Amino acid sequence: MTTLTTTDIRTEADAVLSAVGQVVVGRDRTLRLALAAVLAGGHVLFEDVPGLGKTLMARCLAQALGLEFKRIQCTPDLQPADITGSFVYDPTERDFSFREGPVFAGLLLADEINRTPPKTQAALLEAMQEKQVTVEGRTFGLPRPFHVLATSNPVEYEGTYPLPEAQLDRFLLRLDIGYPPADEEAEVLRRRLARQREETVLAPVIDAARLAELQAALERVAVDDDVLRYCVDLAGATRTHRSVEVGASPRGSQALLLVGRAIAVLDGREYVLPEDVKECAVAALAHRLTLRPETWSSGVTAMQVVTELLGQVPGPATTRPDRP
Repeated sequence: MTTLTTTDIRTEADAVLSAVGQVVVGRDRTLRLALAAVLAGGHVLFEDVPGLGKTLMARCLAQALGLEFKRIQCTPDLQPADITGSFVYDPTERDFSFREGPVFAGLLLADEINRTPPKTQAALLEAMQEKQVTVEGRTFGLPRPFHVLATSNPVEYEGTYPLPEAQLDRFLLRLDIGYPPADEEAEVLRRRLARQREETVLAPVIDAARLAELQAALERVAVDDDVLRYCVDLAGATRTHRSVEVGASPRGSQALLLVGRAIAVLDGREYVLPEDVKECAVAALAHRLTLRPETWSSGVTAMQVVTELLGQVPGPATTRPDRP
């Protein structure tokens, strides 16, 4: 197998972003962070109001990456077996055989995940962390690579079940999309008129095997000790902040490290800068914080807390490793 260079990874990642950008208009930063999370081997939670293109973005990413895409619509009556699969009786064989659920895919979209009960939400925990599911005492491995892109609607509370902290922590990043500017929204309409159909289909840029190679190549990206300590300091600062009841766990500092490494490669570098960590800090840490009740009631958000800490926690003295 040919050893991939940083230039190779950046070239193929740029091609993926360019392909998705043909359909998804004006979401460059969100797409960049979502791809960085996938390259880092993680899962992404999109949290925003309906109709902003979260499902479209997930489907286009899956198509460009050459991953098998499956989607589940989370509802209050969704059962764990509807996600993982179950054993069904086969009369021809006179035995029970396992029928795979939608989790057996390269990229699974869990749409409106906060609309399904905690028991069903928990069915994704083992899949997201261990890359396997256990049904009736038997364990089944999932395809590799395996990624979950989930969406959550933060503006409705009736008939919803907020994700527990244990499951939020399984998402490497939480991203918001926001309403597009008027010119970008007009471009969305123009492209819809131009293609003369609702559905969009992208040709694969890479395939699942190539994505696995790109992910493995990221392990060779250098991280200096001062940048590593910066990740630890940022996560640690959330645990002592006056507005935070429960701060980020070591999984938060690991998220900064892994996504920062992917961002460095997307910029064509073989080493991580503090700026890479800062770029993903809000998306990597904010959803891992539990705010104090008085803080939450005053309107302060976890995103604002992380942004404040980025201005308070001193970064490394150097901005570039001294390398030959």
